[in-house]
Amino acid sequence: MSTELLDALTLLEKEKGISKDVIIEAIEAALISAYKRNFHQAQNVRVDFNRDTGSIRVFSRKNVVEEVEDDRQEISVAEAQAINPGYELEDIVEEEVTPKDFGRIAAQTAKQVVTQRVREAERGIIFSEFIDREEDIITGIVQRQDHRYMYVSLGRVEALLPAAEQMPGESHTTNDRIKVYITKVEKTTKGPQILVSRTHPGLLKRLFELEVPEIYDGTVEIKSIAREAGDRSKIAVHAADPEVDPVGSCVGQKGARVQTIVNELNGEKIDIVRWSEDPVVYVANSLSPAKVLEVQVNEEEKMTTVIVPDYQLSLAIGKRGQNARLAAKLTGWKIDIKSETEATESGVYDPSNARSDFFEDTDEDEE
Repeated sequence: MSTELLDALTLLEKEKGISKDVIIEAIEAALISAYKRNFHQAQNVRVDFNRDTGSIRVFSRKNVVEEVEDDRQEISVAEAQAINPGYELEDIVEEEVTPKDFGRIAAQTAKQVVTQRVREAERGIIFSEFIDREEDIITGIVQRQDHRYMYVSLGRVEALLPAAEQMPGESHTTNDRIKVYITKVEKTTKGPQILVSRTHPGLLKRLFELEVPEIYDGTVEIKSIAREAGDRSKIAVHAADPEVDPVGSCVGQKGARVQTIVNELNGEKIDIVRWSEDPVVYVANSLSPAKVLEVQVNEEEKMTTVIVPDYQLSLAIGKRGQNARLAAKLTGWKIDIKSETEATESGVYDPSNARSDFFEDTDEDEE
């Protein structure tokens, strides 16, 4: 072996950040296996890689014993002292056994080890880069698609977008740029595997953080998200500063901010509602765009009964119950919606005792 290998290892250390000593140790271990495999030797050996010259030598190692049972592993005290009078019982005697054509085998082995270590190091770097980006949004380029996955290029690695994580009705062609949410980064024998999603509620949260500076800097906080990807979502927002309008901040001037997000999600409808500690107000807001007359709360069962005007019943429930279902997910409360007539006839609602300001509150949030 020449100094060319040492120069190559030094260069790798600088460019890839792979320790030269670590690679040399790996080469030495691989050469021991190569020696035993190619020269049919079973004895205990040590490979010495000279870090100054690049030369490689093989030494057999034998234990000094009183009675030899295996001459491949052991040597008698008399034989050891014939080599060097200083050897004693239980010492280890080393003798060079480097084969004449071992250089060729050593070169091939070193090349294999270096290639493997470089591959492992690159995989490690990619894994380290993306493990810190779990639960984050990233832009990728669509490469191809089969019945199981859409393959999205993230630069040095390809992410997997499972069919179940793709938005219903959404289609992409090769080289389309799309934003995806990183759900999991795993180490596998073939390198890091990155799973991404277009349906995860986290994607919606990250998109709002990108588009709304008040959310990014913490002025406005996203309290909860309920999402049925590709169709409709609800997001509850809150601002600690009473001077800040959290809903208006998210909507943007003439709806510009939320429209950008809607466009990214292929027209998915997004209801932005004001969060409140008061479940009465929060549940009423969550049923937006429907108007609410009254919310009755059962704390023990964490259930609410919501009274709405007759003409608002279908809007409050939503198509196939979607509006009510999303409101329940958003608030964490069970919601039973009744029309004003039904509630009055069953005796659960008295129009004469209704809150006069409640309708106005929900109108304000809707604006």
